[in-house]
Amino acid sequence: MSLFSSKSLPQPKFLPMTRHEMDQLGWDELDVLLVSGDAYVDHPSFAMALLGRTLVAQGLRTGIITQPRWNDPEDLLVMGRPRLFAGVSAGAIDSMLAHYTAFRKKRSEDAYTPGGRAGARPNRACIVYTNLLRRAFPGLTVVLGGIEASLRRITHYDFWTDALRKPILLDAKADAVVYGMGERAILDIATRLQADRDLRGIPGTVIADGDLPADIKLPSHEDMLADPKELMRATLLLEKQVHDGTQWAVQRVANRSILIAPPATPLTTAEMDRVYALPYARKAHPAYNQPIPAEEMIRDSVTSHRGCGGGCSFCTLALHQGRRIASRSRDSILDEVRRMAASPDFKGHVSDVGGPSANMWGAYCDKEGQPCKRASCMTPTVCPHFSMDQKAHLDLLRTLRRTPGVRGVRVASGVRFDLALKDMVALGGYLREFVGGQLKIAPEHVCDHVLRLMRKPGNRVFEEFLTIFARESKQAGKEQYVIPYLMSAFPGTTDDDMRALAGWLGARGWKPRQVQCFIPIPGAVATAMYHAGITPEGKPVHVPRTDEERLRQHRILLPPEDRAPGRPMDARREPRPKSCANRCAAPARSAGPAKKKSGRKKK
Repeated sequence: MSLFSSKSLPQPKFLPMTRHEMDQLGWDELDVLLVSGDAYVDHPSFAMALLGRTLVAQGLRTGIITQPRWNDPEDLLVMGRPRLFAGVSAGAIDSMLAHYTAFRKKRSEDAYTPGGRAGARPNRACIVYTNLLRRAFPGLTVVLGGIEASLRRITHYDFWTDALRKPILLDAKADAVVYGMGERAILDIATRLQADRDLRGIPGTVIADGDLPADIKLPSHEDMLADPKELMRATLLLEKQVHDGTQWAVQRVANRSILIAPPATPLTTAEMDRVYALPYARKAHPAYNQPIPAEEMIRDSVTSHRGCGGGCSFCTLALHQGRRIASRSRDSILDEVRRMAASPDFKGHVSDVGGPSANMWGAYCDKEGQPCKRASCMTPTVCPHFSMDQKAHLDLLRTLRRTPGVRGVRVASGVRFDLALKDMVALGGYLREFVGGQLKIAPEHVCDHVLRLMRKPGNRVFEEFLTIFARESKQAGKEQYVIPYLMSAFPGTTDDDMRALAGWLGARGWKPRQVQCFIPIPGAVATAMYHAGITPEGKPVHVPRTDEERLRQHRILLPPEDRAPGRPMDARREPRPKSCANRCAAPARSAGPAKKKSGRKKK
């Protein structure tokens, strides 16, 4: 179906959160109610704002309720029963990851909550919110979406209980799951419900007990309970289904089954342009009287594309957004920056223009539609069929910088360094003009056997990039630093491997202050490695499993004062998870201009 129709409603300044706001709009009822574990920020980086405005553009009256109380459905009743369905999301990040560190300690803050306070959403928020909706509106269709539901669409390993859990659709007793990017599926669901049709066969959805034929038969829930290796087989099959883009999958759970439709087709450039041109306020709803940290981080950022060709084994981006890159047009991005620059709240700097990796804008596969056996477009080397024009991206950034009212442009989402090395002219431009003193990149480790398991390029590629980074920064007369994402306790990593990484960092005078310990998040290939103790090829692999070993590896990279065996782990040294990629890695702080006495060598 077309993403937009002629039935569009006038777009409100903010989507309503109360009956009073509905009355002001002249809406006597909602067609769709969206419930989220995040506060409502009307910015296209927030899924509820993006999906809500897309629904309104389709003529569907849509309201939002955020962070409702967990033990009483009263908060869900404020705008009445929606006519069609309720959509549920735990928020921009998994609720368990939002609450707990890699050592299962409670986090002290939540960037998606007013005041940054922790505890505003429940554990397993999708399940809790669905149960509340069932109490509030018996018989209403409930659809799950967002990263938490998307990555739990089949039987999955749950790190926090060290057990396998059933597909979330069955646990939550919802009617459907929308996985991946949801615009097409959510509009298709609304259209079918308006016509009293069932939800079978919608691309990008999961339903229970469907009777459509399936191409891929996943291991049953019971098979995975009996043999942990079956989780690896299921994970690789699901990864294959997403990348292939045309096949159906089915999984049995006792006497029931779940049917997983092929992923929704990525939005075309014209459709993405329409979605991002909707009149977002780019700020939090005025109901909040405390700042929302995530709003501050993304307010002046621009999403240029979706999808990631990396396919890193610990990352779920490819399983959620897909490996195909869907990009906005140059004119669309320029128009958004012009609107930002015209706002009295704009301070002159575009904080980021990018996506999962900034320099994948406009990339495509020149063998699209033909069989592909690769698990990653980037490793073991960048695929020759992965086509992109990084000079065009550099030209876009330069044009944005010349926009009246814009004083600076950054690529804070970072660049894929192995891809950047494919175009030395563009790389030089990135480093000299758009780094802003610090560049985020993700080497993760330096031991090649660990990097292969991560589906990351070898350390030689990283070192080549560092050499060029130092040269270009020196020629530009700029003091600039690499901010590397580093990871401890990844499957296949030993204490000796961590000491090798520590020695490599020490030889360069790098002193990481924050290092992320691997967290087995649902859906990732690395999580199957952790649970089953095997590589994707089925070979046994060492897994740092106990908290003692994981903490020991983690401390190897910390400063000496934090390595003492008796010293309690400070949860604050583990950064908040990054929303854009739901990553399990965070920057290791390199000494910058404010820390010249640290002895770190300039890069």
